Amino acid sequence: MSQRQVLQVFEQYQRARTQFVQAVAELAARPQNVETLQNAGVMSLLRPLLLDVVPTIQQTAALALGRLANYNDDLAEAVVKGDILPQLLCSLSEQNRFYKKAAAFVLRAVGKHSPQLAQAVVQCGALEMLVICLEDFDPGVKEAASWALGYIARHNSELSQAVVDAGAVPLLVLCIQEPEIALKRIAASTLSDISKHSPELAQTVVDAGAIAHLAQMILNPDAKLKRQVLSALSQIAKHSVDLAELVVEAEIFPVVLTCLKDSDEYVKKNGATLIREIAKHTPELSQLIVNAGGVAAVIDCIGSCRGTVRLPGIMMLGYVAAHSENLSMAVIVSKGIPPLCACLIEEHEDHIKAAAAWALGQVGRHTPEHARAVAVANVLPTLLAMYMDTRSSEDLQMKAKKALKNILQKCTYLPALEPLLHDAPPNIMKHIVGQFSKVLPHDSKARRLFVTTGGLKKVQEIKAEPGSLLQEYINTINNCYPEEIVSASYLHQAGSIFSVPTATFSLACSWRC
Repeated sequence: MSQRQVLQVFEQYQRARTQFVQAVAELAARPQNVETLQNAGVMSLLRPLLLDVVPTIQQTAALALGRLANYNDDLAEAVVKGDILPQLLCSLSEQNRFYKKAAAFVLRAVGKHSPQLAQAVVQCGALEMLVICLEDFDPGVKEAASWALGYIARHNSELSQAVVDAGAVPLLVLCIQEPEIALKRIAASTLSDISKHSPELAQTVVDAGAIAHLAQMILNPDAKLKRQVLSALSQIAKHSVDLAELVVEAEIFPVVLTCLKDSDEYVKKNGATLIREIAKHTPELSQLIVNAGGVAAVIDCIGSCRGTVRLPGIMMLGYVAAHSENLSMAVIVSKGIPPLCACLIEEHEDHIKAAAAWALGQVGRHTPEHARAVAVANVLPTLLAMYMDTRSSEDLQMKAKKALKNILQKCTYLPALEPLLHDAPPNIMKHIVGQFSKVLPHDSKARRLFVTTGGLKKVQEIKAEPGSLLQEYINTINNCYPEEIVSASYLHQAGSIFSVPTATFSLACSWRC
């Protein structure tokens, strides 16, 4: 046999391996083929090809494994149990850029499914290799490594700390300064995933100088990059007053307010989330946002969008209003109540309605003036209906009830309270009647109206426990009128109180002015 014939055997073998691994990679890209590939024992066949002498076969084998592991956690676990990861990482630093990207894809595909699988990736020494890839000359390798690190870090604080300990953060901060938009996006996303778990991890990101570079990208025209930048700043700011102040000191206001008018809904949502995470901490930070025009901008944003995009803006208004009377009045003056009421009526998701109910409760809980501003928007019957609706979630019922109590305990605007007398359950009724008992003894005009509108008659129909707080309130109201007005026989005389002669009625209602 000639030398040429001998070499042909090897060439055929190489072509067969190449055809096989390319076919498997293509088949693995389609979900309907995955189960058949798994049953055929594809994992054990791909594993030795990771150490093949031909680089393209190695890379394609890694790509196929990544696609399989990406499909579900069972296949990802099969990669771990098959001892494929150590083989994948063998001499990774010496491999070419195509193999590095494919290997990082496998690590991401395995680590994304659960903390346990991500921990398996960490235990095989992958973090050190991924950090080395962050220093690679090729931006695609950096991007793939950053993506894998983010999927590991996002699970919990322990895994995030492992990524930090491997030295990834300073290199990720360098990555967000690179010119490639795709690399900036993924690096910002990974910094967000690291920061979200604890103040200590967020501080590590801050200490690496991330805030200044992130803040500079808020006005970048790329929507996907802005999403990640705003998310990262939110995850830093949420943990403490000090971290929120550091974000504010990067001069994000009023620049960040432009994001609330962005055509990309996720940019809007993440922008509102960042403002919310800053506003929640202190009255001073909320006042800074008000002074920058943040409340008006958020109100406009809530009015211009629908669904979950509204949620962070709704909560931001609630946090601002909760801090003080003046800040709550800023929400009222900026016409914040109508959009919050609209959210209660228009939205279908209970958690969004619950947030709107909570925010309205925070606006109305301070003084009678604040409560009146909410009450005249006719929101109280809506809150009561949501509280009493058995289809409402437990959280919505609780938030609606709390909001009702907050507003009712301060509300002295009786025309808004009177319709509630007909439907409210006893635990809400006592707050409504309580407000009437506070106002009626000192307001003769209100006493007249209370009779003519049938409010007094309705109070007589309430069945209160003797000696209860509700009964005390009813007694206080009854003491504002002569006995003949209060008595059932007099109320029903001639079928209606309106048959009482005007002079007698006027004299009775002015009694004890």
